[in-house]
Order: sequence, then structure tokens, then C-alpha cells
Amino acid sequence: MSTWLITGCSSGLGRHLAQAVLKRGDNAVITARKLSAIQDIVTSYPDTAIALPLDVTNRAQVTQVVQQAEVRFGGVDVLVNNAGHGYRAAVEEADEAEVAELFATNFFGPVALIKAVLPGMRERHHGTIVNVSSIAARITAPGSGYYSATKCALEGLSRGLQKEVSPLGLSVIMVEPGAFRTDFSGRSLQQSRTVIADYDATAGRRRIGNDTTDGHQIGDPARGAQLIIKAVEASNPPSLLLLGSDAVQVVSGALDADRAEVEAWKKDSITTDFPA
Repeated sequence: MSTWLITGCSSGLGRHLAQAVLKRGDNAVITARKLSAIQDIVTSYPDTAIALPLDVTNRAQVTQVVQQAEVRFGGVDVLVNNAGHGYRAAVEEADEAEVAELFATNFFGPVALIKAVLPGMRERHHGTIVNVSSIAARITAPGSGYYSATKCALEGLSRGLQKEVSPLGLSVIMVEPGAFRTDFSGRSLQQSRTVIADYDATAGRRRIGNDTTDGHQIGDPARGAQLIIKAVEASNPPSLLLLGSDAVQVVSGALDADRAEVEAWKKDSITTDFPA
């Protein structure tokens, strides 16, 4: 029996993952900003689940949640950094304070949780950290530059962390979901108040109200949750886990495009070396 600590469980992938973990008999520390949004999940699992309020930007709450997990269940075996939100703005339109809050939630919040659980995981020589990223780390649509930047930062950290902790018996999995049928656009998507008309044909097309993809996404969050569990349980967990056929297509295309550009400029790139 493993103990999972999952952030952002009020809806979407986090909620489905919490339900799946509990249904299979594992322990779960389920968190969200509003306790009322997750209390119903733990009602049927009084012995294996606890619901705790957590704003990942609140360092005191981060510490308290990890401490309560250790007291109740003896430690955290799997940390899932799922909490986060989107942000739509052309680079020039964005408000500096809003961008700072975005990084505080999507990047520095996960970092705080990672640092809080690592001492226990290192002591037990066992543990998995799952960082939920996005295909936005591979391709950046107009208006998503800042959101993509937070996910690129999270993936860069994850790759370095994996190399640091794998010799200690720990695993790090980056999850890149495609478009999933959740209420991300309704609950978790913010946008700048500044509107510059010159960007109407690019970033402006993806402003809230203009994007018509919500409710038609191909991804099933219940199936996504099951695949995350399978990856965590694998004898050789992947460092990168794609969720959805759209994610596979997008990431494969991005890798092919990068390789083609490297090859196109390779002869010029190597000319910058000192002469032999």
C-alpha cells in the first residue's frame, strides 16, 4: 500500500487520480485550495484518505500538509504536483504581478513540495515524484508564452532532479497531457486585462470566450489517471509520460521539426569551434 499526496484535486485530472488511487486501496492525502471542493472524495474512505486545504504558494501550508501525511500514514511515497492554472496573454500584454503569481503557482509551488517530501523519501530510499507539465512545454501557441515558460521551467527542474535522485532509489516522472475534457478553461484559466488590438489575430483568438475547444477535448481524465498509476507502478518508470493521442502527435512532430532544423544548420553550427 502506497501513500499518495496529490495537489489540485478539486476537479479534472487531480480529482480522477485521487478517486482511482483510493479505489485501488492506497492511502491518499488529497488537497485543494478549498476544502469543501474535495471533502466528498474522502467520505467513503475514512481510513485511507485525508482532505487538507493547500495553496501551493503558501509555504506554511506546504510544510503542514507533508507533516500531517507523515503523522497519519508514515510518509509520502508518491507526490503528484498537479495544481496549477493557465494564463492567456500576448507577451507584451501580460501584467508582471500576474506572471509572478503564475510562476509561484506552477513552478515554485511544486518546488516547495518536492523539497518538503525529499528528506523522507531519501531516508526510505523509495519514492516517486510526478510533475504534471503540458505539451505547452513542447509547442507554444500564441498567447501561451508565459504558461509554457512555467512548464518549461518545471521540466528543466525535473530532468535535473531525476539525475540527482535516481542513484538514491527515487523516480521522477514528467507528465505531458494533451487536451483533456476537464473544466480547465472555466476554473483554471486566467488572462491579462490588457488588450492590444494588434494581437487580435494571434493571441486574441485564444482569449476566454473566443476559444471554442472546451468540452470537445479528446482526453478522458479517468483514463489519464489510470495511466499515471501504471507508470508509477512500473519497474522502470518513464521519465516522460505523454497522455493522449494528440500529445503523441504533437510531441513527435515537435521532435522531428527540431531534428530537421539541427541538421539544416549543423554545418554552420560546428564552425563556431576553435580551430583544431
